[in-house]
Amino acid sequence: MYKIDEFSYKCGVIDCFAEMVKAGVKKLALTHPEDSVEVRDSYLEFIKDITKEYGISYYVEDSSLLSDLFPVRMNKGKYLVIMYSEENDISEYLKLKEDKKQALLDNRYDECRKDIAYRFGYLLGYKDQDIQRYIDQNDDKE
Repeated sequence: MYKIDEFSYKCGVIDCFAEMVKAGVKKLALTHPEDSVEVRDSYLEFIKDITKEYGISYYVEDSSLLSDLFPVRMNKGKYLVIMYSEENDISEYLKLKEDKKQALLDNRYDECRKDIAYRFGYLLGYKDQDIQRYIDQNDDKE
């Protein structure tokens, strides 16, 4: 079997997700979370080219949203890039982050954590049953 290096593999994933965003399958698509800014930024030239090719945009994320959708260990302290087609979709993501921040400040996050996970899942193009499955299978919640 042919061995593909990690950089090429992740570029292939980015290309696939960029096409999904362009096709409207996903409002947002996330790159693999990286442990350092330097590793994340090593993909930026490719991301600039591929998003231009597909006519979509990207957002460099240094503090990604943590929700019950994915294990905390997967995203906490990680760096990634978000690809999107419509400005209102990235605005909705940023508002979701702000809503979570405010809920934490108001000590009401437990009341709205499921809603936040669902809203995030919808932005990623997931259906209700898929979102619930992700939440149920997540053994590393905040």
